[in-house]
Amino acid sequence: MAKPPQPRTRTRSRTVLEPLSHLDVSNYSRSPFRSLAVFTVSDSDSLIYAGTQSGSLLLLSVTAAAEASKILEESSDPELVIQHLGWIADVNQAYAVQVLTSDKRANQLPPDEVIAAINPTKVEIFQRYLQWLIEDQDSNDTRFHTLYALSLAKSALEASEAETSSQSPNLGKMETDVSGTNLIFQSPVRERLQMFLQSSDLYDPEEVLDLIEVSEFWWEKAILYRKLGQEALVLQILALKLEDSEAAEKYCADIGRPDAYMQLLDMYLDPQDGKEPMFKAAVRLLHNHGESLDPLQVLERLSPDMPLQLASETLLRMLRARLHHHRQGQIVHNLSLALDTDARLARLEERSRHVQINDESLCDSCHARLGTKLFAMYPDDTVVCYKCFRRQGQSTSVTGRNFKQDIVVKPGWLVTR
Repeated sequence: MAKPPQPRTRTRSRTVLEPLSHLDVSNYSRSPFRSLAVFTVSDSDSLIYAGTQSGSLLLLSVTAAAEASKILEESSDPELVIQHLGWIADVNQAYAVQVLTSDKRANQLPPDEVIAAINPTKVEIFQRYLQWLIEDQDSNDTRFHTLYALSLAKSALEASEAETSSQSPNLGKMETDVSGTNLIFQSPVRERLQMFLQSSDLYDPEEVLDLIEVSEFWWEKAILYRKLGQEALVLQILALKLEDSEAAEKYCADIGRPDAYMQLLDMYLDPQDGKEPMFKAAVRLLHNHGESLDPLQVLERLSPDMPLQLASETLLRMLRARLHHHRQGQIVHNLSLALDTDARLARLEERSRHVQINDESLCDSCHARLGTKLFAMYPDDTVVCYKCFRRQGQSTSVTGRNFKQDIVVKPGWLVTR
């Protein structure tokens, strides 16, 4: 293997050829690294020839970084981990993530200190650590949720700008370490952004919205406006910007009010901003959800320019459905009246029952002769003197039956219609 070219001798620069496992990087340079070359030594090891802005050169070993990360994965000392996090991340970002998210240590590292120590240029390490805090550690800290959402949004914007300018079409989809191997995320950053915006309720949607406001991220805006309860803006984005009729109708169903469908119909018929009416989308809406709309309101809103053949069949079906519902309502109303009448008659018959008392009749409670005494009869046909009735109460008979809890139903009371 050819040796890397030796730098010219300078007063403040030096060449370091020691194995990294015996090297304290902080003693040689406090400047950021910049990768110069990668050399494969064997199937299990690579050497990264790196330099700093101050001119010093370092020979970093991937194997050394792997060994160091194994030790740091079990360490609960935040100072020790943070001290070596930088150079491990420069060699291999996956090792740095393993160190930060390890479950082998007794006590987890303080999140605020870790976040402050992560190099701002190592965006995916930063995002992966926040993702681990939120998803694996179930953190409900709104700061972390907002930081994660903002970081994803910023990365997605940068990726979109790069794709638009054709400078780096793969930027934002997969990030690689200095050895050229993708190690952290496999899915595109915008996909991760959309999934997180939908799943979390703990981030600040207004902050994220401010960041992407001038972009073409319409799906993300729809999610954020929905979090903020801006129903009209969500419908405008889904129906007019994205022209996704299915998503717009589903959102109306989630709202659960008929006026939402009417609002969507108004948008289709009058899109504003010089756009042509979306008659096909309007007919689709009427076809799928016309039964929940008022036909008179629909007719009032239909544009004179709308081709009659597009809407005639749908409107006819709406009118028939409305007439059907009206007749069904009349049937239910009349049945309810009949049931009410039957119940009133049964109640009247029950209150009109007669009981014959003679000289031999006894109170079912105290067994005293009733004679000419006042008495009462319970729904279960037990008869008691008025004194016992006052003691028992009108809800419980002498048999112990509570008529409020154990209701009496007699065959004559049942409605047979």
